Amino acid sequence: MQDLKENTQVDAVITWVDGSDKNWQEKINKYSKTKINFSSKKHLKRYNSIGEIDIAIKSIIKFAPFIRTIYLVTDNQIPKSFESLKKLGLNKNINLEIIDHTIIFKEYETFLPCFNSCSIGSVLFRIPKLSEHFIIFNDDTFLMRKTSITDFFINGKPIIRGTWQHFNENRWIRKIYHKGLTILGKPVKTDKISFKKFQQNSAKLADTENYLRRFHTPVCLRKSTLVNFFDKNEILEENIKHRFRNENQFIISSLSEHLEIKKKTFHYRNNAQLTYFRSYKKLWITKLKLNWFERNKKKIFVTFQSLDMADKTTLNYILNWIDNKIT
Repeated sequence: MQDLKENTQVDAVITWVDGSDKNWQEKINKYSKTKINFSSKKHLKRYNSIGEIDIAIKSIIKFAPFIRTIYLVTDNQIPKSFESLKKLGLNKNINLEIIDHTIIFKEYETFLPCFNSCSIGSVLFRIPKLSEHFIIFNDDTFLMRKTSITDFFINGKPIIRGTWQHFNENRWIRKIYHKGLTILGKPVKTDKISFKKFQQNSAKLADTENYLRRFHTPVCLRKSTLVNFFDKNEILEENIKHRFRNENQFIISSLSEHLEIKKKTFHYRNNAQLTYFRSYKKLWITKLKLNWFERNKKKIFVTFQSLDMADKTTLNYILNWIDNKIT
């Protein structure tokens, strides 16, 4: 396979929802069995945002100049800053395009509206004019250092980041623990549908010996890998019919990675090259981690989960740090 040259098209794909949109809130509550109180702190953590999508797009434009088109996948929503972001991208020869769910769910419109990232992700490869090589970004994961194509694809093959793990079918330790709790008369917490479970489901479809538990970093995919798989396996409709998450689903990013693993058409890195935040309780820890990112030149990604939950002082520090990087 030929090397990817700088003029080879690589696209970026981001799925995004504006959880503060009243129309969207009414829509999800119409279909959800458990109604969501969007004024509660619990649900604010999941659905609120402080402009992460703007940061994600700006970071790609600045630090991934090889990207040709950024596809923003939404449910009849457009960021308020869309026009300014589009103009910013065009100044760098990067196009920004909105892709509505109706486009990627074409011929499967009966499953709309959909509020399930597993289902939505499964049809991202159906974006019209999507390039063979594309990268899926989360809207809370940002590029914070200059990157090149070879940070994502080498000789046309995707780079996969994660740790190898065994399937945990035999969970005897957990069973003993639960039995002990029962004997002591303490409640046993039921398992939630986990990202780990989705990855294992994906690996099983690809028939790999182990599974790769990937890092919270952008995922590199080849469209032909997915097209060929779904041409031979009629399981796409079964996976995308769920408006809300179902434990039997797979995720397209993990499926794609394990298909490449099975074919040995990938490059592996056990270094996430990531600085990861999911707690903001102590400002000095935040400062320390961001300082370490600056010092470690191998790191290129920063993930801020639930950034809106940071206190005002910490949030302002982080946003100023980000602004200094991307402007």
